[in-house]
Amino acid sequence: MEHKDNGSVSRWLSLTNAYKVITNELEIAMQHSAGLTLKEFYVLLFLSETPEKKLKLQQLQKMVGLSQSAMSRLVARFEAKGCGALKREICLEDRRNIYTSITEIGEEKLNRALDVFQVTLENTLEEKDIQVGLKALLIDKK
Repeated sequence: MEHKDNGSVSRWLSLTNAYKVITNELEIAMQHSAGLTLKEFYVLLFLSETPEKKLKLQQLQKMVGLSQSAMSRLVARFEAKGCGALKREICLEDRRNIYTSITEIGEEKLNRALDVFQVTLENTLEEKDIQVGLKALLIDKK
């Protein structure tokens, strides 16, 4: 049976390839320049964007895209680094819930990391292969 492709598969593959390349570049830059994994960066970013600078662990795991156990391990590893960027506390209204909050140290670390993130993202988006892939996404179905 012959498959008819209206270009959607090619566009999808271009999108996923661009995403992988950009993510890999961001991961390398964040680890090298900021001492953070990309997921740790996202944790700091999401926490910093909330009015109270804290979220329940369950909320954070959904935002970062990790399972409950993976998020707990990430926060524990982050705390084990001893950098003081995060703080965990029990929810007083419901002791089953745990809040994770960003500290002043975490916000400083995030601000430094944001510069690295922004420069890396802009540079990666300018790469020829990424530009070709992104342009392929804009081609109309015929």
